[in-house]
Amino acid sequence: MTSAIPQTTNITIRPFQFRDLEAIAHFSLEGSGVEQQGDSLKLGQRLQHVRRWYGLLKFFSLFPNPLQHLFSAYVAEQGNRIQGIIQVSPFNRTRSTWKVDQVAVEAIAPSNGDQPLSSDIGSQLLRYCFQAIWEARTWLIEVEVNDKSALALYRQNGFQSLAEMTYWAIAPELLKALAEREPDLPNLLPVSNADANLLHQLDTASMPPLVRQVFDRQILDFKTSLLGSVYNGMTNWMSHTEVISSYVFEPQRKAAIGYFQIKLCRDGSRPHIAQLTVHPAYTWLYPELLSQMARIAQEFPAQTLRLASADYQPEREEYLEQIGASRTEHTLMMSRSVWHKLREAKPVSLEGLHLSEVLQGFQPARKPVPSRISLIKSIPPLPQRNKLDLSQPGGQPTSPPADSQSSNSKDNTLSDLPDSPNLG
Repeated sequence: MTSAIPQTTNITIRPFQFRDLEAIAHFSLEGSGVEQQGDSLKLGQRLQHVRRWYGLLKFFSLFPNPLQHLFSAYVAEQGNRIQGIIQVSPFNRTRSTWKVDQVAVEAIAPSNGDQPLSSDIGSQLLRYCFQAIWEARTWLIEVEVNDKSALALYRQNGFQSLAEMTYWAIAPELLKALAEREPDLPNLLPVSNADANLLHQLDTASMPPLVRQVFDRQILDFKTSLLGSVYNGMTNWMSHTEVISSYVFEPQRKAAIGYFQIKLCRDGSRPHIAQLTVHPAYTWLYPELLSQMARIAQEFPAQTLRLASADYQPEREEYLEQIGASRTEHTLMMSRSVWHKLREAKPVSLEGLHLSEVLQGFQPARKPVPSRISLIKSIPPLPQRNKLDLSQPGGQPTSPPADSQSSNSKDNTLSDLPDSPNLG
């Protein structure tokens, strides 16, 4: 149970606007006056893209579309001065899980020597996102293990450890050596929207149940819409990158057992970035898929290949250490649920209860109502009709002879009279 966060006075949190660009430009500068927590990408680089495409981003945020939450940010303002900014984004297509991309807060020293006000402002930014974004049931954050202030901030606001992530770098010389080996991948196929079901099954099987529940990915997350394809094409063209993705198909089980996506830089200014997913029962695919990615990277300028591994993937980390890849970053992935637990008004103790008090709930609360079975039994049966004689034409009911009718009527009248008392 987290403790209550003290609220800084005169703090206003609102959505990000274009006029805030100049005010928070100094947040991108490296110094003791700014605390950056979250993604390794600097805030200044993000703001440069936002300044260039702010009108288009604002237009997409007005109606539901795949690019609606491309840049969602909130600022903390105090006395017409920006004190902090937080950037969030949906983690899956259903927007049930959101991720805190970055938190940048101006370091303010308190006058009385207590807790820094920057931590209080960061907590208010997080709390505001928890309440304002009602779609999010789970929140994710990834922070460096050595960033003690960021870990304290997120743990104070209810985040708990989910997995440990390690980022690796494969040097160009090592990539060239891996490319000399011919990979054994006879069923390597390109990825399309028709393969979304297979990729979803592979993603589900490659992670533990707790991580799978937090990620909450569906088949829709592995499909690309028309607007998303146009946006990705424009982004790759402007950033001089090319994306290649393939998966390994198992024909006997009709399932995908391996998948990779590599983002290649055509001008050699940035390292190549790869994503790798392998089924836990087919760990022998690691050298094959890395050899295939190395052969693809040889067609582009020589650059380092970066990829990540989690602590629940020990076979991948062992193979990367075996080939000589170097660790570049070690982060901690944390999650927080926004479902609030209902507090009990009065604790109930079962020790002092007697048997009569326990069985009191089984006693009827009102008098029993008489049933309708007795009324049904009291209704006399209907008189039987004459049976139809099917042997006669027309199916008319058979009538006995006249003399027999008179005799029967006399017998019936005599039988219907009650027994008369003996008057003689």
